[in-house]
Amino acid sequence: MTSKETRVMDVPLWLALIVVGGLGIRLIRPPWWLVAVILLGGFLLADSVLAPLIDNTINK
Repeated sequence: MTSKETRVMDVPLWLALIVVGGLGIRLIRPPWWLVAVILLGGFLLADSVLAPLIDNTINK
């Protein structure tokens, strides 16, 4: 391998989210009800009337 070559590792999004979420829960130790509220709230917002507005704001 020469010095100009870089290696890229493709990681599935679901695996990255599980690892980051697991580390966050282990290190920060939020209450479980807060984790459930954030997950449920994100799920409900993704399928709401506000979804296009949120998507437009994030992608700017």
